[in-house]
Amino acid sequence: QVQLVESGGGLVQAGGSLRLSCATSIRTFSSYNMGWFRQAPGKEREFVAKIRWSGGTYYADSVKGRFTISRDNAKNTVYLEMNNLKPEDAAVYYCNARLQEAEYWGQGTQVTVSS
Repeated sequence: QVQLVESGGGLVQAGGSLRLSCATSIRTFSSYNMGWFRQAPGKEREFVAKIRWSGGTYYADSVKGRFTISRDNAKNTVYLEMNNLKPEDAAVYYCNARLQEAEYWGQGTQVTVSS
């Protein structure tokens, strides 16, 4: 089965940076649209960023200008570079893969931002 494994989460000070990685076992990774979502305690899971198979990107307004999503098709991996982190960015970050009606999720990685 398809597996997505996030890594890179941790504790950072406000204003700091962190890079998340999502390694996948998707053989046809280059055909998938990839995305990052996050969920804070007591809140709904929300969209953060996506990168289409063709390389086009889209970001939530809350992270635009601070976060950058990218992909390495040779490594079947998607990344999320997070800069100028804010306390409201603290959440569990989840990797998502989509192709047509198929959708897969990772288990998430914790990001904690201290003020």
